[in-house]
Amino acid sequence: MSQQQRRSSAYRAVSAGVEHLPLRPLWMCRRCGQPWPCGPAKLALVAEYRDSPVSLFLYLAGCLRDAIDDLHRLNPSVTGSASDIFDRFLGWPTRHTDSYRVATAEASRGEGTSS
Repeated sequence: MSQQQRRSSAYRAVSAGVEHLPLRPLWMCRRCGQPWPCGPAKLALVAEYRDSPVSLFLYLAGCLRDAIDDLHRLNPSVTGSASDIFDRFLGWPTRHTDSYRVATAEASRGEGTSS
């Protein structure tokens, strides 16, 4: 195998293994270049945290805080609207995490019946 073939196969192996993770401080996806969390990252996060939706929100809240700091440091005049960045990090899980909705509905029913 030539040097060029080895480099090419190593590049394919590395690029195939790149997950949809944030590239800081830009908060873009390392793999697809979309604003993070991108669609595939959201699917992976929902799957990873399916048994613990509160942990997903805590993780994303930490990411939101870091993203605000990073993006503001990069360009203070163009940080973006608060509602857009909030929805980007914390708005989507409430629409896509059924277990969170079910757990919340059950908890509120349980509180009302125990009084």
